Amino acid sequence: MFGLGLGLALGANARNWPSWRGDLAGSGLAKGETVPLKWDTKRNVRWRVPLPDRGNSSPIVWGEKVFITQATDSDKRRTMMCFDKRTGELLWRTGVTYTKAEKSHKTNPYCSGSPATDGRVVVANYASAGIAAYDLDGQQLWSRDLGPQEHEWGSSTSPVLFGDVCILYHGPGPHSMLYALDKLTGRTVWKRKVEERDNLDRVDGFRGGNGGKTGAFSTPIIIRANNRLELILSEANSLRAINPQDGSELWHCDGLNPLVYTSPVYDGNVVLAMGGYFGASLAVKPGGSGDVTAKRLWHDTRAKNNRVATPVTRDGHAYFVNMSGFMICLDLKKGKTVYTERLASTGNNPAVWGSPILVGDRVYVTNQSGDTHVVRASPTFELLATNSVGEYSNSTLAVSDGALYLRTHKSLWCIGRPAGK
Repeated sequence: MFGLGLGLALGANARNWPSWRGDLAGSGLAKGETVPLKWDTKRNVRWRVPLPDRGNSSPIVWGEKVFITQATDSDKRRTMMCFDKRTGELLWRTGVTYTKAEKSHKTNPYCSGSPATDGRVVVANYASAGIAAYDLDGQQLWSRDLGPQEHEWGSSTSPVLFGDVCILYHGPGPHSMLYALDKLTGRTVWKRKVEERDNLDRVDGFRGGNGGKTGAFSTPIIIRANNRLELILSEANSLRAINPQDGSELWHCDGLNPLVYTSPVYDGNVVLAMGGYFGASLAVKPGGSGDVTAKRLWHDTRAKNNRVATPVTRDGHAYFVNMSGFMICLDLKKGKTVYTERLASTGNNPAVWGSPILVGDRVYVTNQSGDTHVVRASPTFELLATNSVGEYSNSTLAVSDGALYLRTHKSLWCIGRPAGK
């Protein structure tokens, strides 16, 4: 069933960007790509198409098609949209109508999870409205009702396609569960409960997340370590590695806080996990067994900043921007901050929810004012460019064939040099 074996590699190829952050490891690494350094609303814009409503999900790309998930409040629809990568033409839109009440924060629209594809199926997480799979022409293959998703801030997790299964973390909330579903039928292959609770035994004095709220909004990653596959998920209070073939636990590492926004990230040597709302962060080597808390490489019990964005890594350092608009470089081996630099905002909102991507030695990250900052991936801070489209965005960039795909609350943009240049 799991036909990928151990042949996993970090980084999406130059043609496809099949999932949030581009690959199974959620690395955000665009291998072999060259994309523009500078643009504005006209320069280096191949096309821009308006979207029917706001949204926080990120685009994915396969072949000549771009996919996004999209909710519309006016008709209570939760949908998948497919565009022509060359022209921006809408090819199809399909989905479900869901009229029941579902909690979410006003800044987190429905369908905040990004889709995933393997070129055969494309999958969307509609939270309480279920999960659905389509072929690349928009014909539904299956759908599943996994029960209500109940958290007052909603959800944002994305599916992960691995071999013959679709991995989905259905949470946060009291019904949080990690599923492996057959990608062609939706049949449950395995599932396991994800515990999300306040850890009353914490010794660092930080309890209850933000105002007592708990839960994780992270997307799992799949990596190779010690000649085996590990599915790693940041949970409330813990980082956990699971056998993706049967759902059994491989190891866990305690030390996160009860509220987690980011996904784990792996640089080929170290797994980094970060809690949200000034929470804890930790680093640990994968490949262990049982409780590996005592083997943490380092543990920072309380950050000085609030993190939503998942970092990118390069040469032993992690790079991300916090919700106050500060770019941070972190030494992965020591857990020490190398620099903290404020990134300017052309609007009045420098906060970042979208995660950075890495193209060569450049970090690209978009803030809520619609500014994409380009920073050198180096322990010495170097701002290379600031490019604004002037539209609110909480999304992560996608990359394909020399172009960036940016989703804002108003539009889907294709940013790339004109043909022949």
